[in-house]
Amino acid sequence: MTSSPRALIAEDEPLLAQALQQMLAQQWPALQIQCVAADGISAASQALALQPDVLFLDIRMPGQSGLEAAAEIADSWPDQLPLPAIVFVTAYDQYALAAFEACAMDYVLKPVQGPRLQQTVRRLQSWWGQRQQEAHAPISAADTAHSLQTQLAQLLALQQQLQTTQAAPLQIIQASVGSQIHMVRVQDILYLEAADKYLRVLTASQEYLIRTPLKDLLPQLDARQFWQIHRGTVVRADAIASVQRDDAARLWLQLRERPEKLAVSRLYATRFRAM
Repeated sequence: MTSSPRALIAEDEPLLAQALQQMLAQQWPALQIQCVAADGISAASQALALQPDVLFLDIRMPGQSGLEAAAEIADSWPDQLPLPAIVFVTAYDQYALAAFEACAMDYVLKPVQGPRLQQTVRRLQSWWGQRQQEAHAPISAADTAHSLQTQLAQLLALQQQLQTTQAAPLQIIQASVGSQIHMVRVQDILYLEAADKYLRVLTASQEYLIRTPLKDLLPQLDARQFWQIHRGTVVRADAIASVQRDDAARLWLQLRERPEKLAVSRLYATRFRAM
């Protein structure tokens, strides 16, 4: 017996969420809408709890963006399950849409138009039919892992492309320490780590706290020099001495001038492959 596909919609504008639900009900009656989330944080928690087959994620939402929610879901998704299909609902311009197309991630533009949504629905129906066939055939753990790695690599590439800024990379970070403002050269920073309401900025010998969120600072850094390795951690690439894999297959970075080891989340593990 073929099961019905299940979906989650994340959209902070109730009228748009309702319109999308109505169009999906007309174009794909078999699709069950499990949940409608109004922000990125709820979307991630509900997706991990309900494990739907399809995610419709608005890019711009309160709390965290659809892209950040997708990254959190991908990082925490059970290893034995295939990732859900992800469709981004966006008001981005044509320049940014090239990033979605290059990374093979589907999208629909706001306001959602019936004919364009129908194209996406056809792709999803084809994908769902193939997935149902595979469900009745033995799939090796290696095949599942390869599929997961491919999806994670696509999501990471999309994230990097959308974070790219045309402005010159940041050169100095100003950090307050008591009554002084320290001018920290970006080239001296080994890594940055989110910590509650602050962002830790670490050099070889010093630690500073700033209030700028990592997601706001990241687009100002040179992506060739600073690599995100976790939702809350960015490391300077040439500060990495080695990459180690533990018994649970998790990756850890050893830095050249700091004693601590840094965990690499699953989404960003695709960066580290032997040449």
